[in-house]
Amino acid sequence: MSKIKPSQGVPYARIMGVGGYRPTRVVPNEVILETIDSSDEWIRSRSGIATRHWASDEETVAAMSVEASGKAIADAGITPSQIGAVIVSTVSHFKQTPAIATEIAHRIGAGKPAAFDISAGCAGFGYGLTLAKGMIVEGSAQYVLVIGVERLSDLTDLNDRATAFLFGDGAGAVIVGPSKVPAIGPTVWGSEGDKSETIKQTVAWDTFHAERPEKFPAITQEGQAVFRWAVFEMAKVAQQALDAAGIAPEDLDVFIPHQANMRIIDSMVKTLKLPEHVTVARDVETTGNTSAASIPLAMERLLATGQAKSGDTALVIGFGAGLVYAATVVTLP
Repeated sequence: MSKIKPSQGVPYARIMGVGGYRPTRVVPNEVILETIDSSDEWIRSRSGIATRHWASDEETVAAMSVEASGKAIADAGITPSQIGAVIVSTVSHFKQTPAIATEIAHRIGAGKPAAFDISAGCAGFGYGLTLAKGMIVEGSAQYVLVIGVERLSDLTDLNDRATAFLFGDGAGAVIVGPSKVPAIGPTVWGSEGDKSETIKQTVAWDTFHAERPEKFPAITQEGQAVFRWAVFEMAKVAQQALDAAGIAPEDLDVFIPHQANMRIIDSMVKTLKLPEHVTVARDVETTGNTSAASIPLAMERLLATGQAKSGDTALVIGFGAGLVYAATVVTLP
């Protein structure tokens, strides 16, 4: 018989607060067209993107995260000292170690929480949310801060016609805490490593260090392959998340997919046969693709503008480099 004392957790977890930060500089498609042979009409028709935000030198990964976290903490009605863990999902923090989560935890005054980074691309927020839920239910933390943050402008090849217009910068954060009722459903997540070459960094850091190529490493992708995968496979994953939560499409209030591409979003809505009353996040139009930050940023904007409200039932799904994905149904804070 085990002598280990059982964990002192709670039955359920929920998102208690959300916050976002978008850099002050707004970059329209006209700026992108200075370096690629394209048009505003083509960019909008292919992606739905009209503008994106790019960070200044002062708007670092840590600085943006601190701003978003402060808003999430205030929205949740807790103090930083109550946070037991900080999880940061990012692919654009350039120090291999230490984790940027430790700096953020210190800067927000969180005391001595567990703090670590994860790299799961555009699905990173979903991965972090799932880990946070486990911590709350298991009892290793009372409140967990989950951050998705990117400075993808640092990894954008402005001469690459296929990707130059896609990416933006920003940070989104949520506080996950205890709940008396189910408020974060089972996560449907996974990976398809055989497709890992479809979205990747152009040059590995060790190669960059050894060979010093002329171009700084950037993100590249096989657009058509990613589009087909997202449209056909991720709709299936989204449906599985609905089924796992015991939710029918007509029971949903809000759909918050990863803000990768407006055409992908619209195709998923059609495939899932979502009713017209379901509010769909289309933050990509003015924010671009911010990878791990896109879902919490979209969530924050829907709540701030009144398009969604506290207590709404929302389906969230992230998908991207790896190829990895994560989907779940949540109650909005």
